[in-house]
Amino acid sequence: MAAEPLTLLVDAPSLLYRALFSTPDTVRSPSGTPINAVYGFLNMLAGLVAGQRPDFLACADDADWRPAWRVALIESYKFHRTVAGSPAVEAEHKLAPQVPVLQEVMAACGVPLIGCPGFEAEDVIGTLAARTTGRVGIFSGDRDLFQLVEDPNVRVLYPRRGTSDLIFVDEAYLAQTYGIPPRAYGDFAILRGDASDGLPGVRGIGEKSAAALVSRYGSLAAILEAVEAAGERAAGPLGRVRMDRDYVGRADRVVRIRTDAPLGDVTARRVGGGAEPIGPAVWGIAERHGLGGPVGRLIEALS
Repeated sequence: MAAEPLTLLVDAPSLLYRALFSTPDTVRSPSGTPINAVYGFLNMLAGLVAGQRPDFLACADDADWRPAWRVALIESYKFHRTVAGSPAVEAEHKLAPQVPVLQEVMAACGVPLIGCPGFEAEDVIGTLAARTTGRVGIFSGDRDLFQLVEDPNVRVLYPRRGTSDLIFVDEAYLAQTYGIPPRAYGDFAILRGDASDGLPGVRGIGEKSAAALVSRYGSLAAILEAVEAAGERAAGPLGRVRMDRDYVGRADRVVRIRTDAPLGDVTARRVGGGAEPIGPAVWGIAERHGLGGPVGRLIEALS
């Protein structure tokens, strides 16, 4: 029996940041401008496609990496990434002139780079995954996407190093690593918080307490029902959740990956046989930016 088709969804900002810091900035275009992030991105994407051999491919972009609606719910959401002199701001400064080059190359290669105003790349991935039949592999270094894991069809390819050393995150991995029941990572993350995203979590609830609560009650909804049933008698971790019910309600809307972003009629690119041919114009673009090697490797992987 033939395997279900595999759609590979790539978190483009995650891969681009990885490329920026792993490829030296001495890699430059013929005009002398740094092109290292794009160079590394294309090489890594080629390796990922060659290694995973997907039937379809799409990349998700951050049209808005800090949506106003999420900030309105939790003001600290990703705030530290806006502070002048922070590593995130410095990285954005380095990436700004390279992103249009990446967009040009990806368009020429026919690889969709999909963004949506008011939504993050993870929301784009969540929406595409919800629309897709068959198997879905999600490449990202963002653990938030673990909440989309759903056996047997959806798993996350979490990078340890580059795109060749990957952890294949399924429900068994999440149970073993975090001690939580299937499809409960989002509930766990809401309670635990995430300092890297400016999310404090429930006061007094750490990773172990969050995992214990989700494991005992099965879901955030069941935890809140237990809190209501206990009322003022709620003690220990339940009492802490009760004290922070307002935060939990807001975090529930911030942390959950959206699966209903208005993407319009976008589709992933077919890879291999039956795919649209890549036009000759891509070579002129590659030569102009000094990207002949990685573009060639990507085209070979796509074909």
